[in-house]
Amino acid sequence: MSQSNAVRREIDAAPVPHAQSFELRPLPGPVGAEIIGLDLSRDLTAADFARVHQAHLDHHLLVFRDQRITPQQHIDFSRRFGRLMIHVLHQFHLANHPEILIVSNIVEDGKPIGLGDAGKYWHSDISYKELPSLGSLLHAQELPAEGGDTLFANMHLAYDTLPAALRNAIEGKRAVHSYLAQYGQLQKEGNWRPNLSAQQIAQVQEVVHPVVRTHPENGRRALFVSEGFTTRIVDVPEDESRALLAELFAHSVRAENIYRHRWQPHDLVFWDNRSLIHLAGGTPDHLRRKLYRTTIEGDTPF
Repeated sequence: MSQSNAVRREIDAAPVPHAQSFELRPLPGPVGAEIIGLDLSRDLTAADFARVHQAHLDHHLLVFRDQRITPQQHIDFSRRFGRLMIHVLHQFHLANHPEILIVSNIVEDGKPIGLGDAGKYWHSDISYKELPSLGSLLHAQELPAEGGDTLFANMHLAYDTLPAALRNAIEGKRAVHSYLAQYGQLQKEGNWRPNLSAQQIAQVQEVVHPVVRTHPENGRRALFVSEGFTTRIVDVPEDESRALLAELFAHSVRAENIYRHRWQPHDLVFWDNRSLIHLAGGTPDHLRRKLYRTTIEGDTPF
């Protein structure tokens, strides 16, 4: 049999995705929608994927309920949106799946199995790279009986409601983002953060991005600063930079901008890091929590 015939036969034998019937339910508040009835362990048709993609743009955060998917299926679905990013903390990669970062407060044999203090400060994932994240997908593996919520703030809304004086003050400004912004403080506060090697530090050199970015797909403007990774505004005196950032941080996380996600078993939450910042609500130390995260690379902010 010729190679071309063999390839054609393999393509013909491959299962053809079938359309799925699923419901989209907007969540109460300033961001988010639930997707009910979609099974991500199955391949999505082009039409189903397009509907999910549009919903993500419309709502900035999607909650896929009851997803019994494997790590590889999690990775495969994430990859449909773009190239995946490998987190600098290789210590907390899932075995055989470096695309997955383990977010967990579980300690086994005296060692943390994942990043237990992930999200302690408001942030947009991996904003400290030249190509920051498009979005992240977090899949619940083990949830505590209480606590463990994740809060999300709508940065389009934050920009839209800026006081005129503050909006004028940041027009055209750029800010520095650094992975190390809070790293030393986090090391002092807990035992989750390993010392970084020279090679790891080289992967997270600080970068400069616009204070206000334009979303490349929906065209809307959004604040793009966070207490977790933004250290200073460029070409502004240090005291003025600190004051401006403090105002922006406080304005971003006003109650009317925030959605609080209360996790249910097997939730997969997919949020837009170009539109949102997020914060871990905290978990009691004696209760176990474990989630798997993939992160999709985006493009240069403008």
